[in-house]
Amino acid sequence: MPDEKTLWIARLTPAQAVNLNAVLDLSLGLDVWERRPDSLVVAATDLQLSEIERRRLARVEKLCTLAEFRSRANHNPEEGP
Repeated sequence: MPDEKTLWIARLTPAQAVNLNAVLDLSLGLDVWERRPDSLVVAATDLQLSEIERRRLARVEKLCTLAEFRSRANHNPEEGP
């Protein structure tokens, strides 16, 4: 069963018959981080991402969890490991 609390940073690439506006117009509660001409980068739960895939609206590519993203962003390479 998907973890409803884990937020994923994911790239959504719309299906050929779907445009980005159609994905954005749905009330899925996506947190859109970046909009590109051919994709969206969003923060979303497994449940939200599964619904997008179930409806065949877009290909979902999970990049990392929000916790992993924050951990990498807070790591200062000059401080060492």
